Amino acid sequence: MDITLHKSKLTNRKSNITITGSKSESNRLLLLQALFPEIELKNISNSDDSNLMINALASKEKLVDIHHAGTAMRFLTAYFAVQEGRATVLTGSKRMKERPIKILVDALRALGADISYLENEGFPPIAIQGKKLTKNQVSLKANVSSQYISALLLIASKLKNGIVLTLEGDITSVPYINMTLRLLNEIGVETQFKDNVITVFPATEKRIDKTLTVESDWSSASYYFSIAALSEVGTQITLSSYKENSLQGDSCLVEIYKHFGVTSKFINNSITLTKAAVVLQPLELNLKNAPDIAQTIAVTCFALGISCHLTGLHTLKIKETDRLVALKTEIENLAAA
Repeated sequence: MDITLHKSKLTNRKSNITITGSKSESNRLLLLQALFPEIELKNISNSDDSNLMINALASKEKLVDIHHAGTAMRFLTAYFAVQEGRATVLTGSKRMKERPIKILVDALRALGADISYLENEGFPPIAIQGKKLTKNQVSLKANVSSQYISALLLIASKLKNGIVLTLEGDITSVPYINMTLRLLNEIGVETQFKDNVITVFPATEKRIDKTLTVESDWSSASYYFSIAALSEVGTQITLSSYKENSLQGDSCLVEIYKHFGVTSKFINNSITLTKAAVVLQPLELNLKNAPDIAQTIAVTCFALGISCHLTGLHTLKIKETDRLVALKTEIENLAAA
């Protein structure tokens, strides 16, 4: 299929956009809702990943196929490991079977989980025999994907003795870990993050009646930040359901896009982006805490004709595709150097 895009500009210099809930928050809260059914959720993401999470958590079948959804693979591996008496086979697409899961499986096994590989060692599909996990001490390299860490933290309050997770080395994607801990705190689970040790205490027997509204997705907002950056001075775009004190790491867009002349103003849980005049300069960023917005930033710099140097992107190689290779390939097709 061929798609032709014609150069254009915004016909309405003041736009109002509604974006669905954050995929990162939604997937964490969906798993917590499965563990604590009294929780009610609003503004859940309509992304494929979140819909796959919903269907997988509701499934009674032994075989659960999460297709390309990497977050779902990691979170559900931990979830099914603590479903006592349930046998599950967790599988996915051809690409998913090439994405490593060994670090998480080893950590869960250290807690007592019963997980085995069905094809290639260290990769999905995996067979999980759910059981009660009584051990609570585990260590991980701190520079692994934060989804491995979050998967362990999300189930920790349901473990008999909670969890004490030691992270070895420099921590990657701290905002995503903090998001998980803050969401646990919101439903009444006690946590502690001191130095490189995270402790999650067992949940109390108290019923958790809570309604949580998911903040809109900052990764999705990045495209509108870029539209504003590439638009005429004075262009305004208002995005609904965003918080100034967001849990999402990608909210660093607010500071980053000042470099491109995009100012941000928060009013009544919305954010208004305004394009202002600016002298553009080369950009250098470490995105280890927000790697998912790297492609958007790189393309924005390319479109504005400025150079950029982005680091902290090692986790992008093990996404649904190798995003670094994909980005390089596509912008080189447009004559980028």
